[in-house]
Amino acid sequence: MPSETSPDLLVHGAATLSRVTVDAYNAELRHADGFVGDRASKRAFQAILDDWRERVRKMGEDPLGEQPSEEISKKQLDKVLMEGDPEAAGMVHSVIEEFAQEFAAVIRRFLRLKEWKDVERIVVGGGLRQSRIGELAIGRTSIALKARGHAVELHPIRHVPDEAGLIGCLHLVPSWVLAGHDSILAVDIGGSNIRAGIVEFHSKKKRDHTDASVHRMELWRHRDDAPKREDAVDQLIEFLHSLVKRAAKDGLTLAPFIGIGCPGVIRSDGSIERGGQNLPGNWEAKDFNLPQRLREALPKIDDHETVIVMHNDAVVQGLSELPWMQDVKHWAVMTIGTGLGNAHFTNRAPLEDSTED
Repeated sequence: MPSETSPDLLVHGAATLSRVTVDAYNAELRHADGFVGDRASKRAFQAILDDWRERVRKMGEDPLGEQPSEEISKKQLDKVLMEGDPEAAGMVHSVIEEFAQEFAAVIRRFLRLKEWKDVERIVVGGGLRQSRIGELAIGRTSIALKARGHAVELHPIRHVPDEAGLIGCLHLVPSWVLAGHDSILAVDIGGSNIRAGIVEFHSKKKRDHTDASVHRMELWRHRDDAPKREDAVDQLIEFLHSLVKRAAKDGLTLAPFIGIGCPGVIRSDGSIERGGQNLPGNWEAKDFNLPQRLREALPKIDDHETVIVMHNDAVVQGLSELPWMQDVKHWAVMTIGTGLGNAHFTNRAPLEDSTED
């Protein structure tokens, strides 16, 4: 559960932020075979694809050929869906349909939670969303929920998921932390990748960050290299130093702030209570604190002491959608990736969306 805090305190994993309350995140619902969320993850989609291919092979040739399912990219499946022969496209449609039914069942379980019972809208992010097959799965899930009498809206997250996990960091801190600057450093740590970037927020144009964008991003697919934890941290620090230099070269004024999205339940001191099992090495060790390590490596930005705030990665990705959630009070995010990230929000105060003259 999130830690309780006043909105004017810059703590990690806070339940109360300046514009929203984080009612719940990282819910780990269980069923007989494991975690409920595992039924709507990237691996679940791949398992459904494998199952359909195996059943079809018993009756003849696999319309997707001999390539292993784990090597078939979303882009390839999108192309099969749009341009492939009818049988191959039909198989992809079948996989989407089965996954959508599973996803709808998972959401129905979440809607029974006390913290989720009043949710009006769910935005869906994560890697699978960044494809046509993902968009169709989201749309089919929405239809399945409505057919069962659930009025909740389901929408693909607006930003490219790779960037949403960085842009959402803008909403981890009150606006006064960003005053006088035009950009921040942001970090998105996942089970497969580590991203660090410069987020430009154009505060003189739109104060609600609707036009925020990723100016520059560094990406490392750590799952391919299986590094030790310290190697991963060193690489991240190298990214951040490089980005500081890039911001100066490009004429940007970085705020003395680094926002971090990281899997798991985040304690108020910046350590990880649980949920970091997919990260390289043991990130849940009592003697490991990522924000502290980064502050030691970058003690000052723009001649001011660096402020670092870390929260759950699904929370941060969801916060990127905050400017477009002003017409509802209770909303949520689900991210389909290595696992199923989740968070529920209640809006506390409207964003300032006026344009300065």
